[in-house]
Amino acid sequence: MHISNRGNILIEELKETNNTVVSDFVELTLNIVRGGASVGFMQDINKERAFEFWNEVLAKVQQKKIVLLIAKDTLSDKIIGTVQLQIDLPQNQPHRADVAKMLVHSSFRRLGIAESLLQHLELIACKMKKSLLVLDTVTNSPAHALYLKCGWKVVGDIPNYALFPDGTPCSTTYFYKNLE
Repeated sequence: MHISNRGNILIEELKETNNTVVSDFVELTLNIVRGGASVGFMQDINKERAFEFWNEVLAKVQQKKIVLLIAKDTLSDKIIGTVQLQIDLPQNQPHRADVAKMLVHSSFRRLGIAESLLQHLELIACKMKKSLLVLDTVTNSPAHALYLKCGWKVVGDIPNYALFPDGTPCSTTYFYKNLE
């Protein structure tokens, strides 16, 4: 499924992978972490660790445990953004999914890419009969503002929940969105 949005940016669900795709994900992850984002990695992340992480994610995509969307710059044919819908949840939670790892390359921010990824992911979740989505993000971050703008509801903040890549503690805000 493809959705063309802002000019040369294409949003699509990734179902098949190759070495170029993995390399793009590694490059994107290194850009995000080196930019200071708290997305599960510390600043000493290297290509091998990022490669290992994305191979694990892509294996879960193949097992249909994760729906993976990408934003692709059609001029360079590079992946410049991504988000995951984690659907492999306990049996008593068939109605919900978790949104994770919203990443947009620093050179492509403030173009509406994250919002387009999120909107597309919500449509897919609805088609999958998911009525509740949950996510967490750094409190008062640009992503925090995006989720509020897109109608997500704050559950609450947990102080010192995670660390920025430099080791500084950060607060995390949990959000949910009803899709019904």
